[in-house]
Amino acid sequence: MGRAEARRARQRGARRAGKAGGGGIRRFFTWKKLLGAFFTFCLLVMGAFFIIYLLVPVPSANAQAEMESNVYKYSDGTVLTRSGKINREIVGLDKIPTEVQNTFVAAENKTFYKDSGVDLKGTARGVLNTLTGKGKQGGSTITQQYVKNYYLNQEQTVTRKLKELVISLKVDQEKEKTEILAGYINTSYYGRGAYGIQAAAQAYYRTDAQKLTVAQGAYLAALLQAPNQYDWAIASPTSKKLVTERWHYVLNNMVEEGWLDASERAKLTFPEPKPPKAAPGMEGQTGYIVEAANAELARRGVSEDQIKAGGWTITLNIDSKRQKALVKAVDEQLEKKLDREGDKRDATVQAGATSIDPKTGKVVALYGGVGATEHWLSNATRRDYQPASTFKPIVLASALENRSVTQDERPIGLNTVYDGTSKRPVEGSDVAFAPENEDDRSYGPVTVQRATNSSINSVYAQMIVDVGPDKVKKTALALGMHDGEGWPVRPAMSLGTMGASPWDMARVYATLDNHGKEVVPSIVKSAEHRTRSAEPAEEGGDQVISREAADTVTQAMTGVVKNGSGQNARGDYFAAGKTGTSENNRSAWFVGYTPQLVTAVGLFGEDPKGKQVTLTDTINEGRANGGGVPAQIWQHYTTGALGGGSDEEFDLEAAEPVVEETPSTPTGTPSETEKPDKPDDKPTKTKDPDDRPSRPTDPTPSDDPPTKPGDSSGTDNGGTDNGGTDNGGTDNGGTDNGGTDSGGTDDGGTTDGTTSGTTAGIRPPQS
Repeated sequence: MGRAEARRARQRGARRAGKAGGGGIRRFFTWKKLLGAFFTFCLLVMGAFFIIYLLVPVPSANAQAEMESNVYKYSDGTVLTRSGKINREIVGLDKIPTEVQNTFVAAENKTFYKDSGVDLKGTARGVLNTLTGKGKQGGSTITQQYVKNYYLNQEQTVTRKLKELVISLKVDQEKEKTEILAGYINTSYYGRGAYGIQAAAQAYYRTDAQKLTVAQGAYLAALLQAPNQYDWAIASPTSKKLVTERWHYVLNNMVEEGWLDASERAKLTFPEPKPPKAAPGMEGQTGYIVEAANAELARRGVSEDQIKAGGWTITLNIDSKRQKALVKAVDEQLEKKLDREGDKRDATVQAGATSIDPKTGKVVALYGGVGATEHWLSNATRRDYQPASTFKPIVLASALENRSVTQDERPIGLNTVYDGTSKRPVEGSDVAFAPENEDDRSYGPVTVQRATNSSINSVYAQMIVDVGPDKVKKTALALGMHDGEGWPVRPAMSLGTMGASPWDMARVYATLDNHGKEVVPSIVKSAEHRTRSAEPAEEGGDQVISREAADTVTQAMTGVVKNGSGQNARGDYFAAGKTGTSENNRSAWFVGYTPQLVTAVGLFGEDPKGKQVTLTDTINEGRANGGGVPAQIWQHYTTGALGGGSDEEFDLEAAEPVVEETPSTPTGTPSETEKPDKPDDKPTKTKDPDDRPSRPTDPTPSDDPPTKPGDSSGTDNGGTDNGGTDNGGTDNGGTDNGGTDSGGTDDGGTTDGTTSGTTAGIRPPQS
């Protein structure tokens, strides 16, 4: 054999060996074997599922279907109220119009009448989402949702989803589609404490289920996707847009399925729901407190439907004694002076207040209005009114924090002198602004302390330009205010032109009282359920502005109480605070604090339709000013809440002592008594500021002795600055946004120019 033949022989042998090896692997992984393994696996899965199907029975109704009540307690453990009587009335499909029934099918499960009760793709997606931690599933059929609501629970586990699948198949076999649909419509949660379509029809449209229109039914069907988010009364602009789009989606699906004529569909308009009404047992302040607590729990991981399911013991931070003191102060200083039944103007006055412990953030007292069953919207948390001149201390805080300087490079402090001329155009701004002072008074050169005491608009308008409106807004948000629509970053912002609630302003001032360390209000002390607890409350404690800046602002505001517009807030305690009266007198504020307690009190003008109206000639003749009734309510409440008074002083590390100033005599002729604005459904906008008081005042500095607790004299504040308000809405927490246009407010105060103030604060004589 030659070499060539030997080489060819070796190659043939190698190929035969390779084929032998490859053939062995291929013989092991043949298509027949792979297909057989796959079918075997499928048979095993089907067998396992069949066994599960046999072993898992259709259970009785779950515990959530037989809900318990919730118990709300004061901080001392005494019971405030119990809630949880199930707001549900089961109605048969014969009591629900057919087209309304179809809205739910169109919204959730168009193949409901044809399918076997399950959506395998949706269930598989839900299992995958659960395993990967991506949250709730989507794509469940009406049958599956009914099974989850009635037989199982809302937990997101693989076991629960598999049970849901098996039970849904059985229920679909054992029950008629009409019975399943009725069960789904009657067990679902619609928000506002309403379970079932009958309760929902009453809660949203004040009608019975059998009288619902197809447009109303489409809204209720759309609502089920996110009841709290899509509730029109508290929905944000984004949520309103989303639920409107889903409403259109439902009706379009009905046309597609042949359940609604296209011509009839074209005529339908969105049926805006009626405002919510409190559930029975929520009278007085209880409903407001419970709603604020539930809103906070939602932020702490306990959803609304979990709360409504019951079984919770919720201990609040509300102090029963201080709560009673707040209600008593409002009753004595406001309600007894009003004739709500006989005078339409008096009926427009709304009061709101929030009181916080600045060391802990605990909300110890809250006043939401005349009563939750009469006026459901809480005045303590609504953000659709301007905070007015109560915003000025934030401007000062920002100036100090940013170490800002005037136009001629002088550092801004309490002794810095500004031009207090009324209608003086601001310098250094691209936006023209020349606000009028109260009563069009011109003060000439004044210190920042004096400008704070007398709330001089022209000074603070220039100061915000010196600091930068953008920096002031940043400081405001850091202190606890909320951003939103209607917050223009321009000089008019210095006069409080944005929207804010008493809750918000109490939070801001609490952070100032707490030496610049953030305070986060919390109304819930603890929330316990037999299966879980709520997440801890959000904690503050971060140094959002320096102690020096915060304490200097506190020092400035002691002058407001001693010599300025807040003298009616004086009592047997050390106090600091600021008044505010908004454009067209639609709101009047006093926000103040002692070392132990921060309280924001606001009065708001609101007509029966919910539109902002003037407070002029309501609680008193002429303007309702922040230094009047709001300061009096604050003083009476604080005195009661502190047990008659307190010796605790402010521990201040201010930037500089205040230099005694000889008050200048303001020039200008007091205006005639302001005539009240007529209630107007539309917000008023003005190009120029308006800061005229309701009654003539003596422009000569006053040498009257300090007022004692309860005196109504000693303050002559009032007047609005510029701009106009736009009604906004509420969300949360606890309400969510409001919004104002340009404008603002100012309250002047006495013209006594004494600006002394020690770092320990100002303590007036005891009464």
